[in-house]
Amino acid sequence: MSTWSNVLNFNKIALTEQDNLPALALVDLAGWGLITLVGDDKKSYLQGQVTCDVVSLAQDQSTLGAHCDAKGKMRTVFRLFHHREGYGFFQRQSVMATQLPELKKYAIFSKVDIEQSDEILLGLTGQDASAMIDQVFGGEGEVRAIEGGTAVNIDAERWLLVLSTEHAETVAGKLAADAVLSDSTLWDLYDIRRAIPRVDAATELEFIPQAMNLQALDAISFTKGCYTGQETVARAKYRGINKRAMYIVSGPSEQCPQAGDALERSVGDNWRKGGTIIAGYQFADGQAIALVGLPNDLDEDSQFRLAGHEAIWHKQPLPYTLDEDK
Repeated sequence: MSTWSNVLNFNKIALTEQDNLPALALVDLAGWGLITLVGDDKKSYLQGQVTCDVVSLAQDQSTLGAHCDAKGKMRTVFRLFHHREGYGFFQRQSVMATQLPELKKYAIFSKVDIEQSDEILLGLTGQDASAMIDQVFGGEGEVRAIEGGTAVNIDAERWLLVLSTEHAETVAGKLAADAVLSDSTLWDLYDIRRAIPRVDAATELEFIPQAMNLQALDAISFTKGCYTGQETVARAKYRGINKRAMYIVSGPSEQCPQAGDALERSVGDNWRKGGTIIAGYQFADGQAIALVGLPNDLDEDSQFRLAGHEAIWHKQPLPYTLDEDK
């Protein structure tokens, strides 16, 4: 649990599978981290490291992307945006110790400083989130410079706030007056329902970008030129070598599915490992929902279960189309 606030307590909200999500919630994004990149060569350096097109990223936009190893396996999935005098690179904290040194490996040859930030990360969620951002901060665009930091629009019901330690308490106090307070599990639920991928330490270097649907989320540029792992990513598109995709599954569970957990699939009368949990959320009524990497040729009526458990799980519809031609 984060300890940056002396007056606000962020706890998990008890939600059943059928409950509406809060109209406005302030989320403490413990478990997430931020890398900053500043310097004259920040754009060109990052362009050669990641899957997304950094050069074309407008000042008021953000993008998903992946940072891969030379074999095309992902070290992280991140959201990139303009922040202060450089870029903000929002990702899971659990991969920071291994991924950040790899991102910095060749920076000595460029005019770029790459560091982990100590800024406070908050989420504002719900149907009233955008109106509250407009009211409190003003401005226009999906990425806005605000007092003390940056506000980044994630989707129709979510904003990411990156705030200096000096401003975080004051800004959070203003927003908390009208919002429910939640820990980061509410953010997890949004990500899962919207099928937004992530890489945690337990799944680092396991998936190529298309196996987590990044081609369907405009997180891969196939025209930008070379970057680390680009050959594998291109072969997956043009030669069809990728045999996996990320799906939403749900079912009864006595515990919250964790990244790296095994999901089994039914094969006749037997069960075999079917995939790997990417992120999970447990509801208050004994149901759970998760993102999972699975073979992309399974029958639609395939049944699943968490390894070591008997309860049957089923695949749910994705909120977007998996389009390899994208």
